[in-house]
Amino acid sequence: MALPSGATIGIIGGGQLGRMLAMAAARLGYRTAILEPQADCPAAQVANIHVAAAYDDADALDRLADMVDIVTYEFENVPVAAAKRLAAKAGIFPPPRALEVAQDRLVEKTFLNSIGIATAPFLAVDSDEDLAEGLSAFGGSGILKTRRLGYDGKGQRLFRDASAAEAEGVFAAMGSVPLILEGFVPFEREISIIAARAQDGSIMAYDPAENVHRNGILHRSTVPAAISDEVAQKAMDAASAILSALDYVGVIGVEFFVLGDGILLANEIAPRVHNSGHWTEAACVISQFEQHIRAIAGLPLGVTARHSDCVMENLVGDDVSRAQALLSEPDLVLHLYGKAEPRPGRKMGHFTRIGRK
Repeated sequence: MALPSGATIGIIGGGQLGRMLAMAAARLGYRTAILEPQADCPAAQVANIHVAAAYDDADALDRLADMVDIVTYEFENVPVAAAKRLAAKAGIFPPPRALEVAQDRLVEKTFLNSIGIATAPFLAVDSDEDLAEGLSAFGGSGILKTRRLGYDGKGQRLFRDASAAEAEGVFAAMGSVPLILEGFVPFEREISIIAARAQDGSIMAYDPAENVHRNGILHRSTVPAAISDEVAQKAMDAASAILSALDYVGVIGVEFFVLGDGILLANEIAPRVHNSGHWTEAACVISQFEQHIRAIAGLPLGVTARHSDCVMENLVGDDVSRAQALLSEPDLVLHLYGKAEPRPGRKMGHFTRIGRK
């Protein structure tokens, strides 16, 4: 049954994704309550209620559950125990299982392989000895990552033509936490696909975007991607398989490497609306944010066809100073996040230039 107009949706997380979800919910007649410890966070500026508390605060979680009809989240590092507590009281979408898979890179890649989706080679690293063995297996090259909590290039270390001796002391330097070594693959481009699954199991996907990163942070997404229809369909099929295997409800982002022979390797999944899908608010009738609200509220999914080709770029740190000049351009949609202080690596907003298909 669909949520009635006037119902309240809880959102864990008060960043820009929560902000855009709250805005989309308001357009569909819903109220929103944000759980976020930071005062004056981007989402709280546009939501109806702000519960200022930690994500694992049991009393705050219970208060949130009492004031909402359903709960969702804007980032994948929500404590699983908190999600399960909310699921027992108010219901939460996407399901906690999606968090469990996405929060640990080793679990994530093992899951993907288990449902027939290929990834780059990977090995668990729990010591310098494990790293030395992994580097030998991968020809001395690879990316060492923390298994949990890394994002936007954080918690990573690159190795190129390294000897086994270079593994000494690395595990401690990385915090003595569980790690994963991922082998390099000769990819031609990176793409991502945004897809949604409704409560009735129906699935809709947007066109894949081609992505360019700078310093581990998404810089630009271009639609259409320079890929064949066959490769695009493979990405859609993979996203559909992931959604079904997780009994997922809501929007998901799935990133892929595209190899020269058209083979796709999944890189990671994000159980939420995704930065590389921001273009949908400018080039589609139904944005990824409205699609997510539709899915979790039990409403019909919207059409995903784009009406325009487009290029979306993030405004990171001092890039936000370009905002006023950008507004003088025709066919450009600007979205600022309401963050007071630009800092290096901090996403302050984004813009999308649209053109004819």
